[in-house]
Amino acid sequence: MSGATERHTIVALVQDQPGVLNRVSSLFRRRGFNIASLAVGQSEQPNLSRMTFVVEGDIATMEQVTKQLNKLIEVIKVSELVEEEIVAREVALIKVRATPTTRSEIIQLVNIFRANIVDVGPQSLIIEITSGEDKIDAMYNLLRPFGIREVMRTGRIAMARSASETRAERPRGDTPTPTKNGAEHEQTQVPYG
Repeated sequence: MSGATERHTIVALVQDQPGVLNRVSSLFRRRGFNIASLAVGQSEQPNLSRMTFVVEGDIATMEQVTKQLNKLIEVIKVSELVEEEIVAREVALIKVRATPTTRSEIIQLVNIFRANIVDVGPQSLIIEITSGEDKIDAMYNLLRPFGIREVMRTGRIAMARSASETRAERPRGDTPTPTKNGAEHEQTQVPYG
């Protein structure tokens, strides 16, 4: 539906150089795009990093985001991933207040969610959970009555499923465009719906 605000996952392969993250985030800020989450890490290719953005907006906003990202010389490839055809995960560390009377109940919740306790203190536990955003939100809400002391979330990382990778990252143009440094600059877009 046209004009509807949705969350979209965009993955950009970028040169691993100082200042690239700042240039990309400045582009989003100047254009008024709302980034719900941003995760950056090394890719399988030397000297290239992969950025995963979750951006809120309609189809026109997403087209503008990918167009603007492709203008940056450090950006090698941009893809919007189709929600139904990706594997998406997030990691969260949750420090929760734990007393001798509540500790066993918290441990039961951790086991139900297949999370891990990674630190134990006299007054608190640190729980690590790797899952989809909805499951992390559900666990957070169940732990909240015990007393959340601190939360750290990585933001979404995502990859096209093996069976659908040709559909989930379809090239926009016929041939890659060379960049100033001689590397191929690929532009990709995924069909909506």
